[in-house]
Amino acid sequence: MDSFIYSINSTVPIFLVMILGWLIKQWGIIDDNFVNKANKYVFSVALPVMVFEDIAGGDIRSRFDIRFVLYCMIVTIVCFVGIWMLTELFMKDDTMKGSFVQGSFRSSAAILGIAFIQNMYDSSGMAPLMIVSAVPLYNIFAVIVLTFKASSEDGAQSVKPAENIKKACVNILKNPIIIGIFLGMFCSLIRVDFPIIIDRTVEYIGRTATPIALIVIGAGFEGRKAIKKIKPTVVATFIKLIGQAAVFLPVAIWMGFRNQELMAILIMLASPATVSGYIMAKNMNNDGVLASSIIVLSTLLSALTLTGWIFLLRMWGYL
Repeated sequence: MDSFIYSINSTVPIFLVMILGWLIKQWGIIDDNFVNKANKYVFSVALPVMVFEDIAGGDIRSRFDIRFVLYCMIVTIVCFVGIWMLTELFMKDDTMKGSFVQGSFRSSAAILGIAFIQNMYDSSGMAPLMIVSAVPLYNIFAVIVLTFKASSEDGAQSVKPAENIKKACVNILKNPIIIGIFLGMFCSLIRVDFPIIIDRTVEYIGRTATPIALIVIGAGFEGRKAIKKIKPTVVATFIKLIGQAAVFLPVAIWMGFRNQELMAILIMLASPATVSGYIMAKNMNNDGVLASSIIVLSTLLSALTLTGWIFLLRMWGYL
């Protein structure tokens, strides 16, 4: 019951802020121009600062575990490659593939990971190490698939592999979120101690990322268009909340991961699609409607599915 209550308390407010974004757009308090500008602010400033703060503030060196790091990295790679290959085989609409792949494999690890583990164990545990292991790959792979599947304004897509590879590499190097991640890793490894003025400034900017992103998702949500894409939304949500965990949690248990390690792995595999997925899809000319639909549905259902996973792992004595 405690896990269910905590899951509800963690996920329902996220959903309610999305609803607020939709409502204030309907009431005319904000308009499309605000949504577009807020999208760019979150993508270019707030999210990079937030992930920088999360990673730079974690003590990566003292908790470093090569087995755990390799597990997180290899599983992330396998999930991304496997989902993209299956998407290419079974999805006909090329314009939806980028958002579908990203929504299916990319978790809200940085936003929910530390909070969940601190609630259960009174410390961040292995969450910072999981974030360092998986989140950079999430963003790199997201840039790759969104670059290859991006549509131009007339709906056409580039079919030149060399051009797409070059563009993907450039997008990775200049992606603000990826820059924030690697700067955070650098500062954590060399243990940079910023003055209080800098710490507070970074903290305040980082705090704006999630609420503004959620308001933007809600404001940009188009119900009628989303209903037409309910099938890929449901499939992606199933993969995100159940499919990946069902395949890779048994592997983690077999490898001997328990308690905080296993909880961090569960968050990596089965937390809802990250809010930054919509921001990146929208800014990289991919299907924003599908991206927002996956985030909304996976967030709504994650209170039940995460609680179910935690209940099972506790019942079997692994947490």
